[in-house]
Amino acid sequence: MRKGFTLVEIMIVVAIIVLLAAIAIPNLLRARLNANESAAVAALHTVSTAAQSYRGANPAYPAALVSMAPGNQTPPYIDAVLGGGLKQGYSFGLIGTANSFTALAYPQVQGTTGSRRFFVDESGVIRYGATSALTSASSVLE
Repeated sequence: MRKGFTLVEIMIVVAIIVLLAAIAIPNLLRARLNANESAAVAALHTVSTAAQSYRGANPAYPAALVSMAPGNQTPPYIDAVLGGGLKQGYSFGLIGTANSFTALAYPQVQGTTGSRRFFVDESGVIRYGATSALTSASSVLE
C-alpha cells in the first residue's frame, strides 16, 4: 500500500484554506482602513493643537503645514512627516490667515487607504464626511 494523500484529500484542504482566506482578508483590509482613519483624526488633532500654539507665539495662524515643521520653526510644532503633508495613507493640508485656519485630511487612494475625509478649523472640532461632503474645505488641497 502506498503512503501519501489522495487528490480528494488535497482538494478538501485547499478548499478549506481558500474559505478561511476569503473570510480573513476583507476583515484585515477593513482593520487597516480603520487604523489609517484613526491616525488621520489623531494627526488632525495634532495639527489643530499645533496651530493654536503657533498662534499663541505669533500674530497669525500658520500659512501652511510646512510653517510648523522642523527647519522652519525651532522647536517645531509638528514632526517632519506630518509637515510633508503625507502620513499613513492620508494627505494633509492647512491654510491659515491672521484669525482662522482650515486643515483637511483625505485618503491618498479613496476606498483603499481610507473612505472618509476629515476637516478641522480654529474651533478644534474635527468633522468628517464622504469624498464630496466637505466642499467648504475641499479647496485646501485640491
